Amino acid sequence: MTSSPIGRALDEVPRTPLAVTPTPLLESPHLARHLGLGAGLWIKADAWTGFGLGGNKVRKLEYELTPERLLGVTHLITAGGPHSNHCRVTAAAAAHLGLSCTLVLNGCPDDPARGNALLHRILGAEIVTVSGREDRAPAMEERARDIERAGGRALLVPLGASTPRGSLGYARALGEIADQLPPGARPTLVVPSSSGGTLAGLILGMALLGVEWPVLAVSADDPAHEVKARAVELAQAAAGIVAPDTAGESVHGAARAVRVTDSYVGTGYGEPTPESEEA
Repeated sequence: MTSSPIGRALDEVPRTPLAVTPTPLLESPHLARHLGLGAGLWIKADAWTGFGLGGNKVRKLEYELTPERLLGVTHLITAGGPHSNHCRVTAAAAAHLGLSCTLVLNGCPDDPARGNALLHRILGAEIVTVSGREDRAPAMEERARDIERAGGRALLVPLGASTPRGSLGYARALGEIADQLPPGARPTLVVPSSSGGTLAGLILGMALLGVEWPVLAVSADDPAHEVKARAVELAQAAAGIVAPDTAGESVHGAARAVRVTDSYVGTGYGEPTPESEEA
């Protein structure tokens, strides 16, 4: 990616290669016709990032789990729901790197465990359950203290790896998308958003490329204004890592093109609505 503005900004930033990239950008003409999208529809196939059964969180962990940050670390701790993709990939990364892993999950997994809940256990993670989302961070910190007292060292990986550093993974993804689109294309990007790191990376990527493509972010849980504010804050902080003199001002311009909707949350995170099942 060195020849692109995103590549030049990111190639000097440490990361631990995990994902198989670039992932394909798949044209979907039949679905586009069904939805009445005359301009066409492309799907960025990040289910095919390869590591730990894939998904977008792999890109973020590449920048979270760098050799410098892992120096002396014996244990990864993160949090999510019982079927969290992020927790699954973090557990896979811990196993790959020879580290122990604790997952703090709000809500009890199915018994018997299946899906990601089963994979969490297969990957060797310790499972700590808490009642609600607000209990996750205190439980992570308490487990880290226990590990320190036992002579280990824990690295806390925030929810979704949505940090300024983790957001760089999706700035890199935007560079791939730009390279894969037909010449002259000006796409509208549609992306789910919750913890905000993926959206932040897309905003930063647009700032680095100097484009303001329309973005529709669909909240999976929180109010729209909270999701956007969180993503813009992350994008600004990420810009400070890679291009503090140039990208920061451009982030505001790119963020103007972002609209977040919370109209599809339904009864809560991970709970399908009748409309989504019909679709």
